[in-house]
Amino acid sequence: MQKYLKAIRENICKICVDSTADGECTLSKNEFCAVEMYLPQIVEVVHKTNSEYVDEHYKALKETICAECKTKDTDGDCFLQDDANCSLDRYFPIIVETIQKVDSESL
Repeated sequence: MQKYLKAIRENICKICVDSTADGECTLSKNEFCAVEMYLPQIVEVVHKTNSEYVDEHYKALKETICAECKTKDTDGDCFLQDDANCSLDRYFPIIVETIQKVDSESL
């Protein structure tokens, strides 16, 4: 999992709106990064989804990770996604690409 985390930090954190220009996270102790929190599940979703299309990966993400996320209310709405503040939702295409790149380099 470390190789994925390293690649995510190199590719996602440096462009994340919740980071400094150097890619250092600016989230407070009361906030969390969905990408880091759910990384093992994200990698599993990417590996289990046999598709070239990010939309298929995104559908699998919604069905697995988003369905269990603690930020959903009783109606199933996510305040982080509604405000475009979910790092997982915002950067998902780049996350998929990063995981696939790590996998291809491991071959």
